[in-house]
Amino acid sequence: MLAGASGAELGELLAELDAVASSASAARVSVAVEAVRRGEVAGSGVHGWVREHAPSLRQGGAGPVSRVAIEVATAGSRSDDGKGPAEGSPLGIVWDAVREGRVEAGTGCLVLRESARLAPLLRPETVPTVTSALVDLVTAWGPTLMRRLRPRLLADHGHHGALDDLQQRLAGAARLSMPHVESADLTEYQLWMTPEQAATLEAAIGPLSAPQPNDETGEADLRPAGQRRVEALTQVCAVASGTESLEDAGSPATLHVTIPLSDMQASTGAGEILGSVATGTLLAPETLRRLACDAAVVLHGLGAAGEPLTLGRLERLFTRPQRRHLWLRDRGCTYPGCSAPAAWARAHHVRHWSDGGPTDVSNAALLCQRHHTTVHRRRLRAQVRRRPDEHGRYVVWDLTDGSYDRASDTAPPGGDAVPTPETAAPAVA
Repeated sequence: MLAGASGAELGELLAELDAVASSASAARVSVAVEAVRRGEVAGSGVHGWVREHAPSLRQGGAGPVSRVAIEVATAGSRSDDGKGPAEGSPLGIVWDAVREGRVEAGTGCLVLRESARLAPLLRPETVPTVTSALVDLVTAWGPTLMRRLRPRLLADHGHHGALDDLQQRLAGAARLSMPHVESADLTEYQLWMTPEQAATLEAAIGPLSAPQPNDETGEADLRPAGQRRVEALTQVCAVASGTESLEDAGSPATLHVTIPLSDMQASTGAGEILGSVATGTLLAPETLRRLACDAAVVLHGLGAAGEPLTLGRLERLFTRPQRRHLWLRDRGCTYPGCSAPAAWARAHHVRHWSDGGPTDVSNAALLCQRHHTTVHRRRLRAQVRRRPDEHGRYVVWDLTDGSYDRASDTAPPGGDAVPTPETAAPAVA
């Protein structure tokens, strides 16, 4: 029969069989739910009961069927009408999809797990919308894309600062392993990065890792992509460790980011990376504010209808003479108690550039990477003084959380004025 069928007929037959299999899978879960509701089986015995009466699930799948059956039956016993999970609840939405045959029990469990993980970060009224979106996603593409969708869901439906909170927690898990060095062999590293770190890395090595054929000799660039990327990373590291510091080397990377101007101004939503391997990566608004201090982030603004507006200015970056003046004035990281030298520090906009802060030494303070992140995370404000205080500080930080937000939008960041190169303290020999 199959041997004589045409290609179109085989496709139709497979579609019919798949519909039957989906219906059978849904009916199997419904039977298990009914058995638990009636008290035929309960608790840990549900899994064994499913395996006994559905032998095909012994190869895998009995666990999700039993979990869904217990969850749905238990919710039904707790509901007012005794019929099942509340309509519009995550369990109710998933159960509708399972019994209609749109998703398998195992996939339904994954959706419930992701929904529960996201729920504390979402505005309560958006939980049903997000759960339905997850169901639609796995129905069309399978469960592997759910984690990739998480930043967008948080940007669109999370409570204020939810995406910032998530990306800040990721920072503690990011790490670079110690090398496994083998004599006369390749050295292995393992690297885990936050979205911000990965986007910055790709912006730095992306242009350098492109194929570079020799136009003069006609030779093609036959290096594999992996080799080009590791050589590009080595080149970036060589520049960083050379005699000229990163501060004098200019902007460390150029990131192109698109974000609605309304979101940037209100610190909502997320910016999306463009033009590199990291295209599509979402960065939280507070992360963009911090990167705007010392990375060449080109902001492509979007209007209410998604239309392109103005292109961000690279001129917001401090010039080399300005940075040298800050070295002379601040001598190092200005965060209280930090001894990081000036060569390890970056020029921070005391009043954020995205909030209209000028790129001027009167609005600048040196901060090491660690405390630059701290200042943005805790939203701290500083006063830039014309003359040093009794402790010799030109930059005085208010370490009260949220001091930046409490400061007047119209107040200048400094005290009376900032020292000029001629009046600043002389450099230490």
